[in-house]
Amino acid sequence: MGERLRLWLERTRGGGGYWLRDAATGEPVLFTDERIRVVPVAGVSYRPDELQHEAFAPGRRLALVREPENEHDPNAVAVWDADRRVQCGYVPAEVACELEGDLQAVSLWQFVEDGRRIGLRILIAPADAWIGTPR
Repeated sequence: MGERLRLWLERTRGGGGYWLRDAATGEPVLFTDERIRVVPVAGVSYRPDELQHEAFAPGRRLALVREPENEHDPNAVAVWDADRRVQCGYVPAEVACELEGDLQAVSLWQFVEDGRRIGLRILIAPADAWIGTPR
């Protein structure tokens, strides 16, 4: 068993989101690192008003909710705010079917057009990973 994953969220200069940094070494962690998943949220165009909720701002904790009873996809994983009050979309189907075990998620990167959030990338990490406060 490997060492516990520990990540810092490091604010980008443009304010669109966060880069990842290994808390132990200080080295950057690429979005393609095999210990994590960084994915766009699917279906946000169906929930444009919900996506504006401050609970989806970069750096915020999110809830991933599996939907085995989903009529379109039994592997569906919904993306909700941490309090499970507002849903903004889904983990892409090609990723959701590969997710296993307990996981945690954080809003990592937002895409804004005309002052409105139009897209979101999220970090999906093992539940036991330590994800530090944005710096």
